[in-house]
Amino acid sequence: MAPAKRIENLFEKIIFGSRWIQAPIYGGLIVGAVIYTYKFLVELIHLCATVNSITEEILMLGILTLVDITMVLNLLIMVIIGGYATFVSRIHLDKHEDRPDWLEKINAGTLKVKLAGALVGISGIHLLKSFIDISKKDPDQVKWQVIIHIVFLLSTLALAYTEKVLHSSESSSAKLKHS
Repeated sequence: MAPAKRIENLFEKIIFGSRWIQAPIYGGLIVGAVIYTYKFLVELIHLCATVNSITEEILMLGILTLVDITMVLNLLIMVIIGGYATFVSRIHLDKHEDRPDWLEKINAGTLKVKLAGALVGISGIHLLKSFIDISKKDPDQVKWQVIIHIVFLLSTLALAYTEKVLHSSESSSAKLKHS
């Protein structure tokens, strides 16, 4: 093999191996998920301990906080599992009984759409929290929350539509090749 070809092959192996640089990042996200789970438990214990002395409005805000934390954790899990499986290495769970269905359909595009959808849900929870006690909120702040939520929503719809168009054109191309 020519020296130039050996150098090219080595360089390509280094480039391909560089994907493992992301592995510690996913490990860090797992630590973040543990920390966020701790915050969930603290909020849950606080709600349980004060349930008899708080108003229904405060209880609802506390429960919305639990839902918000849950949605952020779901987002983290999608990023950790989906990102690792898409960009670093396959996760060998083919025969595992708890294997998530979405994992077999995941790619960079669908991961973006799922993440954007989760952000819309999280944004919606924050907006709902503002609406519960809107009389105490700055109208300008609420206006910006609504605008940001609409931008998230429109961005998600645009991403989903782009993915749909991309996949329908890819499947059309594949059908033509097999004909």
